[in-house]
Amino acid sequence: MDDSTALLLGCGGALVTAVAAACGGWLVRGSTAVPAAFWAVAAAGSLAAEMAVRAAGGLTDPAAGAAARLVSLALAVCPVMSLLGAKRPQHGVWQFIVASLGVVLALPAISATLVRPGTLPDVHTLERGFLLVLLVVGWMNFIGTRHAVAATLVTAGLAVLARAFLPLVPAAIAEAPAPRLEAVACIALAVGAAVAAMLSAWAAHRPLHAGSPVSVAGFIDRPYAALRETLGAAWTLRIAERFNAVAAERGWPCRLHFRGLEIGGDPDDSEWHRDALRALRALFRRFVTADWLAHHGWPDEPAAVAPLKEGR
Repeated sequence: MDDSTALLLGCGGALVTAVAAACGGWLVRGSTAVPAAFWAVAAAGSLAAEMAVRAAGGLTDPAAGAAARLVSLALAVCPVMSLLGAKRPQHGVWQFIVASLGVVLALPAISATLVRPGTLPDVHTLERGFLLVLLVVGWMNFIGTRHAVAATLVTAGLAVLARAFLPLVPAAIAEAPAPRLEAVACIALAVGAAVAAMLSAWAAHRPLHAGSPVSVAGFIDRPYAALRETLGAAWTLRIAERFNAVAAERGWPCRLHFRGLEIGGDPDDSEWHRDALRALRALFRRFVTADWLAHHGWPDEPAAVAPLKEGR
């Protein structure tokens, strides 16, 4: 396989990633994760354009190639930052902060192109470390979910593509042209994104409460799990922390953990169910719409739900 063919494969992998990210944005509609999907589409599109130009014989100058790659990487870490600010009502304004981060990370490429043509982007050690931190944070946010394999593939692919801008990478490795290796990295991105989209599609269309009795835990666990798979561990643990603080204050015999609701005490004690549903719904609504909750099995009006006997 020659270099041109490898670059075309990489371009195809990036395009598949963009399509999968767009599908993911559709699947998570109604949640504050949608902007992160848009950033992912932009990043994958930028990478595909870079690979296509290189396959056509462009960007032969190492400085131009490095600048184009840095811009793609600056976009690639924006989805992570977008998710970290995915809470209403500030999630919309947060995207301006995400865009500012992308510009700052791409600034060495812009400076090298406009001010010092023909020179490699001068990426500071702090920026190199920050890129690595964002890659690791994005991976850790989903490693405890069903998207663990997808997150690992995407992170590994990005790490290979970003090797020239990461700290402690030997110059011989960072500067060596490796179209075949980059094609493999783009394919890893495509496989990871496609797996994530397929898992999200399966979760969105599986039957409500399949195989389990209707209970207060049944109402809570499915939307909670869906939110965990959509936003990752960071916000899921924050929701659990806030809910458990309210539960402890009001004496409810339940605690919300990463995997779902755990109930103790008298199984016939259901007086607290309505209040628990109200409290958790208020927390969920900081991240998702009422239609999203209804689609994932949340009762239309928690206040109208009769006291439920625990079914598990």
